[in-house]
Amino acid sequence: MAVAEALVAAGLADGDRLGIRGGSAGGFTAAASLTTTKTYRAGTVMYPVLDLAGWTGTEGDTHDFESRYLDGLVGPLPGTRQRYLERSPLANVGGLAGPVLFQQGLEDRICPPEQADRFVAKLAGRGIPYAYQRFAGEQHGFRQAATIVAALEAELSFYGQVFGFETPGVARLELSR
Repeated sequence: MAVAEALVAAGLADGDRLGIRGGSAGGFTAAASLTTTKTYRAGTVMYPVLDLAGWTGTEGDTHDFESRYLDGLVGPLPGTRQRYLERSPLANVGGLAGPVLFQQGLEDRICPPEQADRFVAKLAGRGIPYAYQRFAGEQHGFRQAATIVAALEAELSFYGQVFGFETPGVARLELSR
């Protein structure tokens, strides 16, 4: 965020056309940035962590390897439960800065699709453009060539619509509000 803001301040980036994207922990970063700051105007969030408490092995469902990961980053539960809630993008949907594209593998056991489902459900009717792509047969990260192509083309279409540029040869992604 600081780098993006510095680039705008230096005249090297257009503050009205800043986007953020990320997958997994980067998906958390993108979603957290979009729901707690106004630095970015849009973003793509792929197979993200959206509910920190729901992602731990103590209160939710994730892969065993990842279940204790947040203890050192956020704090051990249950003593830091409020911190988990405050920092979760799912709890901050109302602060969403702008349009968002979600992309999720339906077989993802590390960042279960249920978190993205809940976030997207909270977007309905808010008037902020969004799209949600769910990919059957994909896990944590996309591996099938057809999925990778579809995800990248959708992302290009999304940014073209949001930031106002043409994307010849790319199917238009349908955005909801």
